[in-house]
Amino acid sequence: MPSTSVLTPTQRQKRATAGAFVGTAIEWYDFFIFGTAAALVFSKVFYPGVDAGVGLLASFATFWVGFLARPIGGVLFGHLGDRFGRKNVLVATLFLMGTATTLIGLLPGYATIGVAAPILLVVFRAAQGLAVGGEWAGATLMATESASEKKKGAAGAWVQQGSPAGSIMATGMFLLVGLLPDEAFISWGWRIPFLFSAVLVIVGLIIRAKVEESQDFLETKKQSQVVQLPIVEVFRKASVYVWLGVAASVLGIAIAFFNNTFLLSWTTTPVADGGFGMARQTILNILLLMAVIQFIWQPIAARIAEKVGTTKVMIGGLLLNLVIIVPLFLAIMTANPVLIAVVLGISILGGTAYYAMLASFISRAFPVNVRFTGVALANGLCASIIGGSTPLIAQSILNGFGPWGVAAFYGVIAIVTLLGVWGLHTKMAARDSLAASEPTTANA
Repeated sequence: MPSTSVLTPTQRQKRATAGAFVGTAIEWYDFFIFGTAAALVFSKVFYPGVDAGVGLLASFATFWVGFLARPIGGVLFGHLGDRFGRKNVLVATLFLMGTATTLIGLLPGYATIGVAAPILLVVFRAAQGLAVGGEWAGATLMATESASEKKKGAAGAWVQQGSPAGSIMATGMFLLVGLLPDEAFISWGWRIPFLFSAVLVIVGLIIRAKVEESQDFLETKKQSQVVQLPIVEVFRKASVYVWLGVAASVLGIAIAFFNNTFLLSWTTTPVADGGFGMARQTILNILLLMAVIQFIWQPIAARIAEKVGTTKVMIGGLLLNLVIIVPLFLAIMTANPVLIAVVLGISILGGTAYYAMLASFISRAFPVNVRFTGVALANGLCASIIGGSTPLIAQSILNGFGPWGVAAFYGVIAIVTLLGVWGLHTKMAARDSLAASEPTTANA
């Protein structure tokens, strides 16, 4: 028996937001543990026998595969979500992610099955990418489309809470297994976070099964406005919004993997190999603290945005993130954990203020009947182009040009994002102004 008759709109909103948050947190946990393992262990388990720097690049390239698959997942799950609804798609993406992650935890290394090991790692990583390609957009729409107009920003911010929550869980798990001796950690300890995903996915599936379908989608279906080929419709009517959405998402996607993968690797790499030789547990503790700061600050930033405006908060956060780049790299090069934590924390405050509003901001750009596809494409294309490549590009720049080359790369990321946010805001404002004037023009 459907539950729509007994749930109030507020109850539906809370259930949808909770389902979106919990599922997204689990999916980001799965995605983050891969990035952490790529920085700490995959080069040794799946790419042994090569130079340390080459093995790390190979590990980061495998990491990128998940991002290359995200636009494909966005098209596939976006089509299903816009044609048949958001709820079942979100159950499917969570199941796919959990299965792929658990299989990675069970995957033998190169020493056991040879070249099949890295090949299968790439396959499972691609499956993770397909899942996330549909997850973020679907969770965003499930939460925001079930919320009142006033609460859409806060609902979208709770979807964004999945990222720091997943990071907290992922970092916490690696802190625990990191207490093992190095030999045990490399041999089997790193697998525990991946296998634990199976437990989390069961919990997430139970919660998501109780979530009702998006009210906006049901209304679209009722009015027979569902389109046969959402991707064609998106590029026919809203292609500019897709590419502006890509630009607006750059820092939001890149920063997590810059910190949790590249920075983790760079700071813990021995000095003789170009790093700073910092203790693995020290950097993981710093990253855990950053995730906690993000989790606390994002809802606060969303509340501020309700009062002063979404775009002002996003641009203010991006400007803070931009001006802190030089102090951040100076702090990193001191290899002082306290100094790194303080300056990185300031950077996180800026990036988080912007990131908190990104989901609801981009979802406003697309009409309901192609919204899943549009949001998934913007996010997935950005992830493919810049998100997954961030550790690989940063490591390559570091090898060739040193730390300040990486700082310049970080600056470009921030500037492109600023231009994307401003451009998308301007475009949506012009569209909304035109739509508001049409009744007046018709009456005249």
